[in-house]
Amino acid sequence: MILGSNIRFAGLLAVIILLSVLVVGCGSGKNTETAAKPGANSVVEFKYPDNPSFDLIYIAEELGYFKDSGVQPKYVGRIAEGQIIPSVGTGAIDFGNRHTPLVIAAIANGSDVKIVAAGTKSTQQSPHMKYFVRADSPIKELKDLVGKKVGINSFGACSEYVTKKLLQDNGLEGKVQLVQIPNEQLDQVLKQGVVDVSIIHPPHSGRAEKTPELRKLFSDYDIDQGISGMNPITVNGKFARKNPEALKTIVGILAKTAAWVNAHPEEARQVIAKRLKMDVNLVENYGYYGDQIIPAPEINYWIERLEAEGKLTKGQVKPEAIYTNEYNPNNK
Repeated sequence: MILGSNIRFAGLLAVIILLSVLVVGCGSGKNTETAAKPGANSVVEFKYPDNPSFDLIYIAEELGYFKDSGVQPKYVGRIAEGQIIPSVGTGAIDFGNRHTPLVIAAIANGSDVKIVAAGTKSTQQSPHMKYFVRADSPIKELKDLVGKKVGINSFGACSEYVTKKLLQDNGLEGKVQLVQIPNEQLDQVLKQGVVDVSIIHPPHSGRAEKTPELRKLFSDYDIDQGISGMNPITVNGKFARKNPEALKTIVGILAKTAAWVNAHPEEARQVIAKRLKMDVNLVENYGYYGDQIIPAPEINYWIERLEAEGKLTKGQVKPEAIYTNEYNPNNK
C-alpha cells in the first residue's frame, strides 16, 4: 500500500512539474510584435526628435494633451531633417514629421514605415514654404532664377521637387543650382549672399518675412494651390504593430492639436516661440488638416511626381502601402 501510494504521489508530482515548466515556458517567450495597450498604471513612450521646428507634438505636450493619456513623447535630441525618415525606419525614433516624397521613397526601398496622420495643409494664408530673395536682388520673376543658387533644407522633399517641377513647366530645367542648408539658417545665408534665393518653412519663414533686408517672391501655394504641401506624420511599423491602441491615442491627440492650432494660431505661435526662445512676432505657423485624415489626392500627386522624376517605376508603390487612416478616430 505504501509503495502504491508513493508511486501515485511520484506520478502526481511529475505532472505538476511538467505543467509548471509549460506555464513558465509560455510566459517567458519574447514576442516583440505582441500588441500593447496604454493603461492606467503604464505609459507607452514613443521616441521623437527635439528639433527647432513648428510641430504638433510639441504643442500637444504644452497643452497637456498627453497627461493621463497613457502615451508620452520621449525626446532623443535633434535629428537632421534628412535623417528623420531613415531614423523612423530603423526604429531610432518611432515617429517623424517629414514630407511625403521622403516617406514614399523610403517605402520603395523596403523601409517599414507608414503615414498615419496628414500633418500640414498648405493654404494661401498659411503656405507650407516661401521663396525669399534679398531686398536689393535683381530677381523679380521666375526667369531671373537662371544661373542662381537656391537654398533648400534637404534634398528629396518638397523644396527640391516643387522647385524642379516649377522650372520644368517653364522651360528652365537644370538652370538653377540647389544648395542644402538647415531651415533655421536659410535667412541668414541669404543675407550673407551665400545663396540667391532661400526656400524657408515655418517657424523661420516668419522671421524672414519681417526682415527688411529680405523680400518674398512667392509661396508653394502660389505654385500649385497647396496640392504638394501635406507634410505628414509617419510611424515605425514595428511600433504600430506592437502598440495599436497607443497609436490610436497618439493620432487622436494629433488631430485634436491640429484643430486647436487652426483655431488658435496666435496662441500656437506663442507655444513655439517659448520653446525655441524666439520673438513670437517672428514665428510663422503652419496650417493643418483639422481632422488629420490623410487625403488620397495628395498621396497620388507625390507618387506621380516621383515617377516623373524617375525615382519610382510606374506602379512600384501602391497608395495603400504608403498610408492608412485606420488609427484616426475621425475616420468614419
